[in-house]
Formats: sequence, C-alpha cells, structure tokens
Amino acid sequence: MIALWIVLGIVVILIFFIIGAYNGLVGFRNQVKNAWAQIDVQLKRRYDLIPNLVETVKGYAKHERETFEMVTKARNLAQQASSAGAAERGKLEGELGMALGRLLAVAEAYPELKANQNFLALQEELTSTENKISFSRQYYNDSVLKYNNKIQMFPSNVIAGMFSFKLGEFFEVTITVEKEAPKVSFT
Repeated sequence: MIALWIVLGIVVILIFFIIGAYNGLVGFRNQVKNAWAQIDVQLKRRYDLIPNLVETVKGYAKHERETFEMVTKARNLAQQASSAGAAERGKLEGELGMALGRLLAVAEAYPELKANQNFLALQEELTSTENKISFSRQYYNDSVLKYNNKIQMFPSNVIAGMFSFKLGEFFEVTITVEKEAPKVSFT
C-alpha cells in the first residue's frame, strides 16, 4: 500500500513537473512573440517617423531658403536699379522691404533661426528611433536565448520534444546595408 502511495506521489509530481515545464515553455514562446512584435512596432515607428520628419524639416528649410533667396534677390535687384527711375526703384525697394519684413518675422518667431534646432530635433528623433529598435532587437534576442535554453536544457527539453517546441531564431543583421544607419539627405 505504501508503495502505491509512493508511485502515486511520483506520478503526481511528474504531472505537475510536466505542466510547469509546458507552461514555462509556452510563456517563453509568447515572450519571444511579444519581443518580435515590439521590433515590428519600432520599425513601423521608423518607417512612419523618418519620412514625416524629413518632409517637415525640408518644408521648414525650404521656407527659410525661400526667405533668404527672396531677400538676396530683392537686394540684388534694388542694387542694380540704382540708376533706374524713382518709380522703379521705389517698387524694388518696397519688395526688398517686404522681403526683409519676412526675414524679421522669421527672426522674431525663431530668435536663433531655429532651423538648426529642427535639424537637431530630426537627428535626435532618428537616434531615438534607432536606439529603440536596437533595444527591441536586444530584448528579442534575449527572449530567444532564454526560450532556446529552456528547450535545450534537461529536463525541460524532454517536454519540449514531446510537444514539438521549435527553437527560436535570433535577429541577426546579415546584409551590410542593414547594418548601416539610414542616410537622410536634405537635398
């Protein structure tokens, strides 16, 4: 009778072990799936963020470039019109005044002509996004490592084999272009 209780106790312990090992493997597998989803989220963020930020900065730089070009053009025309009649010169000086007014408005709204800050903000966003992608990749690879260790180590490897758990794949950059940071051009 005691032998029956011992065998029954061993079977119960074995069942609890199998359930615990199986649930642990499922938890690690789900952690790997979640980690991969986080990489997808960050990549999507990159895909959405970079073009929008680049276009925003390009639009801002274009606005300033147009203002500077307008001032330069108006100045050159006004200088060249020094021998022109009063009406023509007045018209050109008025255009220069309007261009300077726009330049002063830009300067007032952006005391340091914050185009540089916009470019810095773009660089910061790009760096932040790349860091988030890097952290997500690291978290994913750490999750895969834990999951693979659980699958390959005794005694959970027995349960993994019984329930056909497959090894996770590490996220490795193999293409040289993918190893490089994205290049952003403002021209």
